[in-house]
Amino acid sequence: RIVVTVTLLIGAVTMGLALRIEPGDPAFYGATLGLALVWVVGAVASGPLHLGRSVTRAGGRDGRSVVQSLALAALLLAIFLLGALVVAQVDWLRENVQQLLDHVRFGVLPLVLAITVVNGIAEEVFFRGALYSAIRTHHAVLFTTVLYTLSTVGTGVPLLVFAAAVLGLVTGLQRQVTGGVLGPIVTHITWSSGMLLLLPLVLPR
Repeated sequence: RIVVTVTLLIGAVTMGLALRIEPGDPAFYGATLGLALVWVVGAVASGPLHLGRSVTRAGGRDGRSVVQSLALAALLLAIFLLGALVVAQVDWLRENVQQLLDHVRFGVLPLVLAITVVNGIAEEVFFRGALYSAIRTHHAVLFTTVLYTLSTVGTGVPLLVFAAAVLGLVTGLQRQVTGGVLGPIVTHITWSSGMLLLLPLVLPR
């Protein structure tokens, strides 16, 4: 719990600093990779991690949470993209999101995409892995969701905080059902990659 607490504080500060770096600045890549390293090191240092299991079509619990997680991520992505159509009509909300997308517009897309995937994995390993295990109560989903959401407050982007709350709740419930981090990882990286690639196409409309 001590390791998890220290990691959470360092990670939240690092995330806030990373997303405040000017778009196009090479320091952004180093900062975000550093953030992923913080989450992974903290997770590994805190104790064992588990991939988890899911129910198969035959009714057994010897499957991995891949197909279900892809379907859940696709649903989540569709909902967020529909929401983006509403966001596009509100100037201050649209500009808020565009600040995040500027890292794609002024950066190297394949590199930004790779960093998005790496950070998605790292966040799930820590928040739905180490942090979830450290809480050890029946309210682990609630606490991990709240702490994950609070870790994004320092970015100064309200819609990112909202997205963290929704994603944190969904992946937290996956962790509860499957008992591991594989399902949350698949959902997170599929959703975040889809948002990165498709949101710029939807938002201007």
